Amino acid sequence: MTKNIYTGIVVNLNVDTVTLPNGFTVDLEVVRHSGAAAVVPLKDDGRVILIRQFRHAAGGFIYEIPAGKLHPGEDPTVCAARELEEEVGYQAGKLELLSSIFTAPGFTDEIIHIYKATELTVGRQQLDRDEILEVIEMPLLEAVRMIEAGTIRDAKSIVGLQSVYLQKSR
Repeated sequence: MTKNIYTGIVVNLNVDTVTLPNGFTVDLEVVRHSGAAAVVPLKDDGRVILIRQFRHAAGGFIYEIPAGKLHPGEDPTVCAARELEEEVGYQAGKLELLSSIFTAPGFTDEIIHIYKATELTVGRQQLDRDEILEVIEMPLLEAVRMIEAGTIRDAKSIVGLQSVYLQKSR
């Protein structure tokens, strides 16, 4: 049984009554999310393009890879391409799926599909009115060091950047 508690623009909150594999029946709060796509833009010279974006929930500006919410029924690859151009003003000649991750499976069904974008060409940045960000380019190794230093703390960005770094290290 599912009881809807809240329906919002980004998420819905439900309380699901479920019988667990051990036979116990419990009420679980579940945040339902349509999913998202994120992209690590990798330039030919080995530099990555990040954003430093204002995130109210995180208490200020954080470093991230470009990302955005999937539209209903949207292919994640289409979303990744759209967000790449909208947020940093580049188009990808090639998008490669790196991973699809659960963000916090203890309470949400959100999945983020993470891509590597290569063969970049200049497009047109088109920020939404609630997107306050700065575009930053740096060597991939510098971004990995920012993870190690605790400067980059966003999970999707860590997974994406480290995946690309591991690919290049092989």
